[in-house]
Amino acid sequence: MNDQLVTQGGGSGFRRGRRLAVDVGDARIGVASSDPDGLLATPVETVPAGPAAQARIAELAAEYEALEVVVGLPRSLNGREGPAAAKCRAFAAQLAVLVRPVTVRLVDERMSTVTATQGLRASGVRSRKGRKVVDQAAAVVFLQNALETEKTTGRPPGELAAPAE
Repeated sequence: MNDQLVTQGGGSGFRRGRRLAVDVGDARIGVASSDPDGLLATPVETVPAGPAAQARIAELAAEYEALEVVVGLPRSLNGREGPAAAKCRAFAAQLAVLVRPVTVRLVDERMSTVTATQGLRASGVRSRKGRKVVDQAAAVVFLQNALETEKTTGRPPGELAAPAE
């Protein structure tokens, strides 16, 4: 049902509803959200990484009435996955259990942190303060890319995360 596409206006398919994006890091987890029409991604908060992180993200998913949660999947420039990707896959699988029936998807997040850092610097945010918001900004970058991909292709972005059993 979450993958059901709706046609509006010009005939392009999209699923109406907020998406929550999660940029998983070792120290911090950036969270961003889209508007209900799936047009614009905005920062939400930075969650400290640790045992309570997934519960907080599940609370945010409920609070925002998320259609789905999109977890960034870090890949190298050539598309290969390393230990960080394995960690994000495990995080997404555990999160999928907590947010049921909301789906969790993994989307490519290549270059999102670099793009976010450049954007923050360009807007005058210095490195000390930037560390606190760069994860949110990175989540905004890959969520916006995911929204645009869905608008263009008419398909949900990335791949479904299988819930950990």
